[in-house]
Amino acid sequence: MTLLRDIPLSALQFYLTAPYPCSYLDEREARSQVAIPSFLISTPQYSELVRHGFRRSGTFTYRPRCDNCHACVPARIEISAFTPNRTQRRTWKKYQHLEISLHGLEDKPEYFDLYQRYQAARHREGGMDNDSHEQYSKFLLQSHVDSMLVEFREPIDLAPDRPGTLRMVSIIDVLDDGLSSVYTFYEPELTRASFGTYNVLWQIELCRKLQLPFLYLGYWIRESQKMSYKANFRPLQGLLNERWQVIPEAQLK
Repeated sequence: MTLLRDIPLSALQFYLTAPYPCSYLDEREARSQVAIPSFLISTPQYSELVRHGFRRSGTFTYRPRCDNCHACVPARIEISAFTPNRTQRRTWKKYQHLEISLHGLEDKPEYFDLYQRYQAARHREGGMDNDSHEQYSKFLLQSHVDSMLVEFREPIDLAPDRPGTLRMVSIIDVLDDGLSSVYTFYEPELTRASFGTYNVLWQIELCRKLQLPFLYLGYWIRESQKMSYKANFRPLQGLLNERWQVIPEAQLK
């Protein structure tokens, strides 16, 4: 139904959730503002919501609205302003051999296996290491917007006709003015691989090829170690006081 593309944000309703334990900062409570109904939020509406600091988890569209905390800063990279640093250039060169392919939101056993191993190694304290296949599917494989799944594989030298070894999977939304990095998971046993850095660099390059001005990275939280990698992509813009602006260098350190 093409008319769904023309629905204004005023047709949506917004509600605040009850307080719940924060996933990023210990001993803090969080609340979210949620946009509903989800079936009315297609790519044009979601693009506008992202510009206002929203993000999605499956078909659940939300932004932080905590009572006593403003630590979550919506973050994005302006593609024309970004220049990789020396470490990032080395990482980019290191992974030029990977086989990369774009797909719909497919469900493959090897994806879920990699996801489980990644969560067990990287996010055990958040409880996501116990996600069922249903929880995984709702989180990453359901979407009302233009989304894609990207495979990153290591070629098999002795069997060039076979699919390479799966190293990383990334879920990405295509917005009106950029790409939105939904979630990425990768091989946790290669602890010094820098797959996450390479993935962001690859998405920046895809933005350039698609002539899209921004890469949205979700939320940056200064006090969260999990979010610290985003500060490495400078100049980093944040939605501060309802206006997108470059986050000062002193705040990123």
